[in-house]
Amino acid sequence: MVRRMPRMQVYLPEELYQEVKQRGLPASELLQEAVRRELHRRELLAEADRYLEDLVDEVGEPSPRSVSRAETVVRAIRDRGAQAEAG
Repeated sequence: MVRRMPRMQVYLPEELYQEVKQRGLPASELLQEAVRRELHRRELLAEADRYLEDLVDEVGEPSPRSVSRAETVVRAIRDRGAQAEAG
């Protein structure tokens, strides 16, 4: 069975267009994969939002102290990641 693939016109900034052409990359396949990954990423974000809403419904909003502690942990994790990349 032949699968119908509708056409879509896509615009790229000049530098991306040139990179794709210079490297001889298959633009259609690259764009398909990028769209698939972005759709998947957005679905995961939506699932995370639904989970957080359910969690808040179950246990309530976090206290300001809990939010502050979480932000401190996130900063520490980011700092360690930046140090690992630099070193």
